[in-house]
Amino acid sequence: MPFLDWVNKAQAQQATADVPYHLLQFQSAHGEADAENLLIQGDNLLALKALMPFYRGRVKCIYIDPPYNTQSAFEHYDDKLEHSQWLSMMQPRLVLLRELLTNDGSIWISLDDNEVHYLKVAMDEAFGRTNFVTNVVWEKTTSARNDAQYFSSDHDHVLVFAKNLQALSLNRLDRTESSNSAYKNPDNDLRGPWREIDYKCAKTADERPNLYYPIKHPVTGEDVWPRRTRVWAYGQQEHERHLREDLLWWGKTGNYTLPKLKKFQSEASAGLVPRTLWSAADVDQTRTAKKEMKDLFPEDPFTTPKPERLLQRVLHLATNPGDLVLDSFLGSGTTAAVAHKMGRRYIGIEMGEHARTHCLPRLEKVIAGEQGGISTTVNWQGGGGFRFHTLGEPVFDADGSIHPAVRFAALAAYLWHFETGEPARQPFDSPLLGVHQGTAYYLLYNGILGDRRPAGGNVLTSAVLAHLNALFPHAGPRVVYGETTRLGEARLREAGIVFRQIPYDIKAR
Repeated sequence: MPFLDWVNKAQAQQATADVPYHLLQFQSAHGEADAENLLIQGDNLLALKALMPFYRGRVKCIYIDPPYNTQSAFEHYDDKLEHSQWLSMMQPRLVLLRELLTNDGSIWISLDDNEVHYLKVAMDEAFGRTNFVTNVVWEKTTSARNDAQYFSSDHDHVLVFAKNLQALSLNRLDRTESSNSAYKNPDNDLRGPWREIDYKCAKTADERPNLYYPIKHPVTGEDVWPRRTRVWAYGQQEHERHLREDLLWWGKTGNYTLPKLKKFQSEASAGLVPRTLWSAADVDQTRTAKKEMKDLFPEDPFTTPKPERLLQRVLHLATNPGDLVLDSFLGSGTTAAVAHKMGRRYIGIEMGEHARTHCLPRLEKVIAGEQGGISTTVNWQGGGGFRFHTLGEPVFDADGSIHPAVRFAALAAYLWHFETGEPARQPFDSPLLGVHQGTAYYLLYNGILGDRRPAGGNVLTSAVLAHLNALFPHAGPRVVYGETTRLGEARLREAGIVFRQIPYDIKAR
């Protein structure tokens, strides 16, 4: 498989590992206090790393609308990066985004022609070429720009990749009046309306000789053969069944040269397979998105939004109610707003000040029941909530020491993910963090055992070990993190303990 190379690619690949782990700093709650939805203001690379201990492998759908690198400057973000810089910006983020996806999850990325083909190759490397799903073409405008130098651009792209294509399952689109209108009943078949299906397939007689045979025309009595380059779609046995069940259609007067197959509406699936061309009539266009923003923020509309119906289709196909959605280039907040209205959980990350000026008030309006965008379609009446966070202090300072602001639960979540690779879903309110594949993990930190013990219980002593054995017994191997230990190697081996000193053994590994 060919790979894309660019200046500083090696540094970009290393950047993922070098990203420091930051805390998320709670700022405010909006709507329902126990809501799981998150709005995060801060650099999305740092924010993604901060989410990893808690959300690795839990996100069902990622939609991002990164800077298009169009060599123009937008008010709210820099969209004038050199190509190699743009790729270096995207690469470490793609790595983290992939890790956050569920095994059956998918990522959808909006771009235009400037970088989409480069990103496709970069995505092939990050996600695996076999996990490419499709390139959706979205009709972003229905009016021509006569000031264009060569072509007036009518479309953008949405690249779709799966975490694991074999596990991916997308929903169908709802049937429409237009799709149902294709079914007729010109012969008054008692089985109801039907539509014609081509009786041939895109195989040659050399490829499928068993599909190259004569069929007797019911009117002329002559043998009818398909072209050698496009043989019948069904074998002779299946054809005989079609004859018995009166499933062949030769036209009202028998005027068809070749037969068609009847496909009854009653046999049609409940939904439609999505196509790769999304028209403005179906998912709206840029003009609609700008109007939606103008209605929400008359004095300061966001200049490059996506329409809510576009995101509605993405989330309808890729998720079900209750699934977790992530947008790490949240922009004006469209993904979060649509996810909220559709009953999905969400995490939105935006670096700029418009996280406060646009995203936060927009989601507050959603909670209050605003009726723009898809609200009428989904019968949105308001409710729900979200929590607003900023990026807090790094867990480790420049000297490798744990920042004093780090509390037990935050470090415990980091270490649990650090050791197991699993997201931290359990509460961390005791020295025992959990058991993974037969190994128990403990943390002695921040006085978790009480100040009556040496160094607030951060030191592994005989007394502390006895306390752990009494309260949190485990017969298998154990890993204990702490400030230091007063037990010798022989005593640790006897107890089945691997001791790791914080912060040194964390940074070293």
